[in-house]
Amino acid sequence: MEGVEGDGSTASPAPPPYTLPPSRILSEDILFCIDVDAESTVELKTTGADGRPLTRLDSIKQGVLLFAHSKLSISPDHRFAFSTLSKSASWLRKEFSSDLESVNAALRGLSVTTPSGQADLTLLFRMAAHEAKKSRAQNRIFRLVLVYCRSSTLPRHQWPVNQKLFTFDVIYLHDKPSPDNCPQEVYDVLVDAVEQVSEYEGYILESGQALSRVLFRLICMLLSHPQQRCSQDYLDIPKPLVRKTPSVDSVPADEAVPISSQ
Repeated sequence: MEGVEGDGSTASPAPPPYTLPPSRILSEDILFCIDVDAESTVELKTTGADGRPLTRLDSIKQGVLLFAHSKLSISPDHRFAFSTLSKSASWLRKEFSSDLESVNAALRGLSVTTPSGQADLTLLFRMAAHEAKKSRAQNRIFRLVLVYCRSSTLPRHQWPVNQKLFTFDVIYLHDKPSPDNCPQEVYDVLVDAVEQVSEYEGYILESGQALSRVLFRLICMLLSHPQQRCSQDYLDIPKPLVRKTPSVDSVPADEAVPISSQ
């Protein structure tokens, strides 16, 4: 907190300027893991072309496709694979590919399961670690992106503290807090997982607004390459698109408009 003038306290020092050490930026292998629990069928406030409300899973598919298009426009060497999460993780499309039709086909194959209860992330981390070693052998880096949708059950995992082989990002879509759920506790567990597992700076982004555009904004924030990231504490994107009007003090004297006294 900043000090208040006259109370004898001093302002907190400003954070040091962020510097990016020079290094070769490697192409990414990105594994998406999509939560297919029944809570991914929650309807959003957004409607589709047919006028019916979109579900979380509908918007997740659109958001991942947007991400893939955008990421490949930055570099066509990035590759994607897909898995799902119910009680545990399972492969949806194991082969990493830069082909957008392959991405489309994987997303079309996504379907919702029955309520799964508590999710165990241990197998997901094992899958990611195994694939990360193969990516390193090809002089690439590996990233796991989890899209999690459960507001009532806490995920769990078992993982060595000193084993960090990949970057771990999370997008958490949840309901508003109520006596029947615990999104804050779920979020805290996911934060701990990111801090324990992630090799580079991992981001955890959340929303309870039930809007597709909010999900799209969050997933576009994950376009940032792990080797080029600042700490999430200093993340100030996206910038608000607000038109700034000049203040009265900023108008030059010779351009001031005279005001009639009549």
